[in-house]
Amino acid sequence: MNSSLVGNQSGRPFCLLAISYLETINFCLLEVVIIVFLMVLIISGNIIVIFVFHCAPLLNHHTTSYFIQTMAYADLLVGVSCLVPSLSLLHYPIVLTESLVCQIFGYVVSVLKSVSMASLACISIDRYIAITKPLTYNTLVTPWRLRICILIIWLYSCLVFLPSFHWGKPGYHGDVFQWCASSWNTDPYFTLFIVVMLYAPAAFIVCFTYFNIFRICQQHTKEINERRVRFSSQDGEAGEAQPCPDKRYAMVLFRITSVFYILWLPYIIYFLLESSNVYSNRVASFLTTWLAISNSFCNCVIYSLSNSVFQKGLKRLSGAICASCARQRVAKDSSTSRSKRSSNGCHV
Repeated sequence: MNSSLVGNQSGRPFCLLAISYLETINFCLLEVVIIVFLMVLIISGNIIVIFVFHCAPLLNHHTTSYFIQTMAYADLLVGVSCLVPSLSLLHYPIVLTESLVCQIFGYVVSVLKSVSMASLACISIDRYIAITKPLTYNTLVTPWRLRICILIIWLYSCLVFLPSFHWGKPGYHGDVFQWCASSWNTDPYFTLFIVVMLYAPAAFIVCFTYFNIFRICQQHTKEINERRVRFSSQDGEAGEAQPCPDKRYAMVLFRITSVFYILWLPYIIYFLLESSNVYSNRVASFLTTWLAISNSFCNCVIYSLSNSVFQKGLKRLSGAICASCARQRVAKDSSTSRSKRSSNGCHV
């Protein structure tokens, strides 16, 4: 089925983006640049997110912070795992066989992105409960229940993609490994299995919960404004429209969820088309996969730009780093000045 992806036999390296090959360096330049660039962005961005969460205790007051941090750790592992195809493209020797490395890498990336997808669905459920049942929310959503939920997410993601080692490709299509492209085919039944067990339920939960969240917020905003207008008319003062207090935070999470599905939609469409033998193209395979993987960096960018508490934590972290650097510089200057004075005393 993937015969169009098989490398040539002229001794040149296997490149999905064949236009990127240069005879002088003997590796796939464009693919290496894309993967290494994404790897650096994903790792650095998510390390910053994790540090900010540890430096800003106010962020942990939201129960959704459990899932945001879970996504950050999963995205960080995605960035670290990108080291494998980078080393492969640079012809770095790997102990395991190419087929096993290909399967393990595809499985790991699929599991990690499944964790992100399931976490987004759980975040939407958490916000839905917070808005629909505010009085009983603290008794329904407790820290130990959240930890159990996160554990279930990881176990479920690992189990859903476990059959990929015998059933077929789990949906990973950025085949920098030639064995992945030529020998590891997608199976339509396995594709259907993944859609039914993961993609469809997660998408349905997100759409259902956020639709009702914004509908309820709109209703609450209308009721609040009507009351303000009524009381302000009695006092003779003009009232200003007040938004639903939960809507702003819901919008931050909705942006993260929307970007996730926008970046993953081309990948899912290509996955379905290739599994059904309708369309197969190695350039589309590479670009859709790494576009989806780039979401691991977008999550931290959106959250840092949208959440005011996170921005304060980021400023606090950068201030602490700058203060530490300043102290080290002062200590170094003082030690240098002392050494100069002692040396001058010796020559008197």
